[in-house]
Amino acid sequence: MARRYFGTDGIRGAANSAPMTPEIALRVGMAAGSLFSNGGGRPHRVVIGKDTRLSGYMIESALVSGFTSVGMNVFQLGPMPTPAVAMLTRSMRADLGVMISASHNVYTDNGIKLFGPDGYKLSDEVELEIEHLMDDNPDRRLAKPDSIGRARRVDSAVERYTEFAKRTLPRELSLEGLRVAVDCANGAAYKVAPAALWELGAEVISIGVEPNGRNINKDCGSTSPEILSQKVREVRADIGIALDGDADRVIIVDEKGQVVDGDQLLAVIANTWQQRGRLAAGGIVATVMSNLGLERYIEGLGLKLERTPVGDRYVVEHMRKHGYNVGGEQSGHLVLSDFGTTGDGLISALQILACLIRENKPVSEVCKRFDPLPQVLKNVRYTNGKPLDAKDVKNAIDDGKSRLGDKGRLVIRPSGTEPVIRVMAEGDDETMVDEVVNDICDVIRTHAA
Repeated sequence: MARRYFGTDGIRGAANSAPMTPEIALRVGMAAGSLFSNGGGRPHRVVIGKDTRLSGYMIESALVSGFTSVGMNVFQLGPMPTPAVAMLTRSMRADLGVMISASHNVYTDNGIKLFGPDGYKLSDEVELEIEHLMDDNPDRRLAKPDSIGRARRVDSAVERYTEFAKRTLPRELSLEGLRVAVDCANGAAYKVAPAALWELGAEVISIGVEPNGRNINKDCGSTSPEILSQKVREVRADIGIALDGDADRVIIVDEKGQVVDGDQLLAVIANTWQQRGRLAAGGIVATVMSNLGLERYIEGLGLKLERTPVGDRYVVEHMRKHGYNVGGEQSGHLVLSDFGTTGDGLISALQILACLIRENKPVSEVCKRFDPLPQVLKNVRYTNGKPLDAKDVKNAIDDGKSRLGDKGRLVIRPSGTEPVIRVMAEGDDETMVDEVVNDICDVIRTHAA
């Protein structure tokens, strides 16, 4: 059944435009609050975190009104990473967790992500049930005057998550002697990431830690690591760590200023955890976008790589179903289920730092596990219709697959968050890969208007 509000990662859109309006946020609070308040005699509670977007205040206020109106007590965390909200939902024994963020998008967008009491993102079925309640008569769910919920701020949230992140490393492991440059994207981790690194002993050079409501992800963070690369070279840092707006993804920069993507980081952690007897289920989980070079490397270790559709929620679902404890995406969403229920940029970075300490080698050596195959990804924006249903587009895709054969891969998919068709191909022959992508994009463009 088609969904009106929820997409592949919660609700997302331009702030003050449907579906990201105060009215809809209010209805989300009322619907989700009533759904997760059924049964039990204790007061029900929800924790709410956000990133640093200007519209976060507006959306938060509407959500608080919705939750309290149906009798839920609200605990406001302030600016906190998405994984911190998931962790604190469990730690505070809340019935529901909410993160207000549009992740790596520009500040004019915002979004709402919901977590269940176990800290995992809600299933499609539960989100659909919330949608039904949102469109139902809300007056029937209003609490009586003496049962309206309360709202309070949690002043210790930063310290609690910082301590949690630090404890994912062995107590005896210190980052003393490491010079670390960290780019917090002027986002949710602008306090916790530098604090955790400093408390672990590192010399920390911070950028992207001056949010003003409008500069989140603006020429900084994991989607724009150029400034961090420059800073690493300028201060001669041992490593650069780039987070995104809600800090659920990470990109690493080596001591030479070269960017290391999520595929290489998955390879590092898979190999290290395998050696330490920590890797579960004999492999890792990645998405269809991860480089074929990663797959060959993992298989060379005697492990298996299983692929899912794009989206960390699909990675997590597969990990939970089949017992894996390492998974992630090329974009830097790394899910380490020994520590958390969703992607966590800071904790993933700490695992890489632990590898540097143990191996006593530079990042350029530790994080160079395989040579990626030539990979080309292009986006084609469309205004309406379904370009992928056109016969000539289907023929072009079939032709591309035939040309690549068993020496490459072709992935065509519509974005789950914007009207864009993503065309990705990879293979041993770089020229052919480029031609295949261009040919398919040209045909899609004829149907994009």
